[in-house]
Amino acid sequence: MKLLTHNMLMSPGTKNGYPLAIEVEKMETVEAEFNGEFTARMVEKLDYAALLSTLRSLSVETGLPAAVPAEYAGDEVFLKALHHALMEIEILEGYLVCPETQKKFPIREGIPSML
Repeated sequence: MKLLTHNMLMSPGTKNGYPLAIEVEKMETVEAEFNGEFTARMVEKLDYAALLSTLRSLSVETGLPAAVPAEYAGDEVFLKALHHALMEIEILEGYLVCPETQKKFPIREGIPSML
């Protein structure tokens, strides 16, 4: 599961089921082709604070700033760091944990099951 996917998931049937915590059993970094235009379009769709919190909880250093730069569309350093966080960090095994109910949803072979 990529962190882009994680940033958009919410525990079903809850009011405060976001962001889901991650309990990692297996995580890896996989190289993905950089697309600056796509990454720039994702900025407005992200909960950037939740992404930073998730990265801290995973002890992953990406070099992302505390806030999105005002002129992020032309900031290749920022976009490459964001691309790395969203597209290259892969959670292969573990659990997503609802902050409201503490229910655990498994992640197996990189696929989260929210059932």
